[in-house]
Amino acid sequence: MKKMLLLNLILAAALTLAACGSSQSKSMELSGYNGGDAPAAAPMAESYDMALEEAPAAPKNVQSASDAGSSSASVERMVIQNADLVIVVADVKGRMDAIQKMAQAMGGFVVSSNLYQSYTSDYVEVPEAQITIRVPAEQLDKALEQIKKDVVEVQNENRSGQDVTAEYVDLQSRLKNYEAAEAQLEEIMNDANRTEDVVNVFNQLVYYREQIELVKGQMKYYEEAAALSAINIRIVAEETIQPVVIGKWEPKGVALEAVQDLVDFLKGFVDFLIRFVIYTLPVLILIFIPITLVFLGARAVFRKWRGKKKVQPQETPVEKK
Repeated sequence: MKKMLLLNLILAAALTLAACGSSQSKSMELSGYNGGDAPAAAPMAESYDMALEEAPAAPKNVQSASDAGSSSASVERMVIQNADLVIVVADVKGRMDAIQKMAQAMGGFVVSSNLYQSYTSDYVEVPEAQITIRVPAEQLDKALEQIKKDVVEVQNENRSGQDVTAEYVDLQSRLKNYEAAEAQLEEIMNDANRTEDVVNVFNQLVYYREQIELVKGQMKYYEEAAALSAINIRIVAEETIQPVVIGKWEPKGVALEAVQDLVDFLKGFVDFLIRFVIYTLPVLILIFIPITLVFLGARAVFRKWRGKKKVQPQETPVEKK
């Protein structure tokens, strides 16, 4: 157990350096093994002693936080650029097909596309589409220009960028540390003779290999996201923004919005009146007429009964002699 404690202490030092990015000198203190002699209180098998003595206390190519910072300043910036657009066109289906062909011609691809039916303020069914594409980052400006070309209106345009250079450099440093620890564990495992030692080292190898795969996956995501920009486009039919026309007058600006709101209110009010007359009023009549008749009948019976109670025959007085 004591010899495995020393092994775990060495691996903990490597993991601490990879996750926290502390300085080289501080990490050597945390490891508790500065390259000198091992503690005398830890007797080991001769072959396993040789493996541990040959293994360094921590990976030699471990990068500290300051090293990672200087590396991030020297490498090329990695920026993830995305854009969102809402455009109004005359032909929704045609524009969606054109955007798909444009993305493929630029070396990109279509992430998702959806063509569905929407409705105007007059309840007219019109097509509408949502499409997401990815194009090379250096082609983003050109792609946006082509998407906005010959459209009726650009209702919304939003462009964002995220600098992930520091995160990517940190992942590179962690990957080097994990790979160095993996290589050292493989050397120790080759020299280990006891089954207990082999199993323990194997478990450590499995852990570091999992971490290596996770870091590589994150790095691949950053690389692809920075290389290919995502563009989300909502394509709206021209009919949905047709102005309100009163005779030959087409109000603009605030007046247009006010008139449109008034028209919507009147339409809603008329719809309410129609529903009230055709549905609500007959229902009320069917419910309240029987109730009213029952009430009137009951009241008439009650009044008749009360009148009979008040009218009683008078007794004839007896004459005294």
